Amino acid sequence: MHCTYAGTSIEVEPEADSISVTVHPHDDKPRPYLCTVCHKRFTRKGHLDVHKRIHSGEKPFVCTVCNKRFTRRYSLNMHMKRHIGDHWYLCNQCEKGFSCQKSLHRHMNTHTGKYRCTECGRCCASSKDLAVHRRTHSGDKPFECTVCSKRFTASVNLVTHSTIHSGEKPYNCHMCQKAFRLSCTLHTHLRVHECDKPYKCSLCYKCFSQSGNLQRHKREVHSRLQRHLHSSGRPYECPYCGKLFKEISKLKRHVRIHTGAKPYSCRHCSERFTWLVQLKTHLLKSHNEGSWLTCNVCQKKFSRSGDLKLHFRRHEGVKPYVCSQCPKCFYTLQELKSHQLVHSVYRQFCCGLCSKDFRHKRCVVRHFKRCSTNPTVN
Repeated sequence: MHCTYAGTSIEVEPEADSISVTVHPHDDKPRPYLCTVCHKRFTRKGHLDVHKRIHSGEKPFVCTVCNKRFTRRYSLNMHMKRHIGDHWYLCNQCEKGFSCQKSLHRHMNTHTGKYRCTECGRCCASSKDLAVHRRTHSGDKPFECTVCSKRFTASVNLVTHSTIHSGEKPYNCHMCQKAFRLSCTLHTHLRVHECDKPYKCSLCYKCFSQSGNLQRHKREVHSRLQRHLHSSGRPYECPYCGKLFKEISKLKRHVRIHTGAKPYSCRHCSERFTWLVQLKTHLLKSHNEGSWLTCNVCQKKFSRSGDLKLHFRRHEGVKPYVCSQCPKCFYTLQELKSHQLVHSVYRQFCCGLCSKDFRHKRCVVRHFKRCSTNPTVN
């Protein structure tokens, strides 16, 4: 049998007669039908046919009210509940909405901690998600790109990455024919045509098409209402050094500096690391796993493409970040933010011993050393 992916015919062969039929890790069902695009397996040919629509972009089921299209009839039925006013399932922890109770129950696992990572405490929605997440700590990346040898923790990430090399954009908007490399990007784009804004602010009822826009709205607009409590709009304070954060997730990552927590472990040796980038660099230097990115001007090597891009700016003299208070320009956003403290009275760093405030991290570190050895330092 064949499926069409980005205009090409792809053969998908059932392997029911083969002795190498893969068994799903969570049950005893054989899954003989293989998708050759992402290598996912299915127990039934019908399930494979539905799955192939993800790659082909086919959406045969159309909403008669708003013309939104879907790959499955079930998804269309769930969507119709919005128009007919049927029951909408809301999470009582984060107010996220779901069209069926099953999806809500799965989502609730992220709040109850049913599938919690023992390394970093992150909660996943399912055991499968947890298994994939654990690879970020072990460094296990079983899926390798045949073009650049880059490795990935999940097969879906490899499939997405492969489109970078092929230049394929298999997801087409049926309204304007604009093509996208990722299905999630297409889904977000479709909301422009459909005027679909499913993310509603619980404080002012303003609606947004993307979750990130809603979170930014709450942080930038409604945080002003509480500035008598948190004048900086950063309500989360580090109990060790007093640094303030807008998001609790960033505070949790920051606290590792003080606690010494090292959730990322090397699968080749006993080394552990605070940050994922440290593990990646270790794997390159000590175990020759992965590939270095080399500057073609000075031959300096980097483990991350983002660091190489920033490095190139210094060779080219490009300073894209301009201070709004003075003519100074900077290579990186972090350099600009550090400079802007010169124009601000805001002091985000606080000594945990004497409560003295500082604009710069280096100043509070220097002060803390003196303060901890001599409590009378003012």
